[in-house]
Amino acid sequence: MARIQYAASIMCADLANLEGSIAEVEAAGADVLHVDVLDGRFSPSMPLGLETIRRMRDVTSLPFDAHVMTTDNELFVTEMLELGAESVTFHVETTLHVDRLIGLARSAGAKVGVALNPATSLSVLEFVLPLVDSVCLMLINPGYATNASEQQVPYAAEKVSRLRGLVDEQGLATAVQVDGRVSFATVPGLVRAGATSLVLGSTSLFSKDGSLAENRARLDACVAAGGGTR
Repeated sequence: MARIQYAASIMCADLANLEGSIAEVEAAGADVLHVDVLDGRFSPSMPLGLETIRRMRDVTSLPFDAHVMTTDNELFVTEMLELGAESVTFHVETTLHVDRLIGLARSAGAKVGVALNPATSLSVLEFVLPLVDSVCLMLINPGYATNASEQQVPYAAEKVSRLRGLVDEQGLATAVQVDGRVSFATVPGLVRAGATSLVLGSTSLFSKDGSLAENRARLDACVAAGGGTR
């Protein structure tokens, strides 16, 4: 059984008590902090500024999984690497020189991933899949994490399954990360389809229906139902 990584989306925490929220995430056993870096243009949301992210570094030892969703990726990838993010993921849709950014992250000693919006074809990975540590599949269009009316695209599981097939065919260890409405209801199917890293937000780890500890227990059960392990 595949071990499933829990990436806690900190933008879904209590931003008015960020230090306390991070401590709760640590206690709940998250593997990494998923830090969305937005510029207000690629996505209308902009919950965390660069200075806030820098301050987060002072209050936690959890690894940072930085997800850059911007129109000037090189600037923001460089910023994340300078503050010591252990992993940086950027979108291929707004990157002119994908190989350059992969090399930039590698030279800084960080893991690197590429992210794809829902309708972006997996064909863009043809030459770079062996070069990255992870691929993040957006299952909703980037926007507001708390938009309860937004649902995953209907082809979410199929796209995850196709990516898993590409990774396995090439004998790679590339993580298959999923982001967007990764909920208690959708986790088993996503794990069955081949996801190995779950970005957890308002419909799972940070659900208002339970504490972080209770939600973590529910997640463990959902992962097991999908054939994964913690």
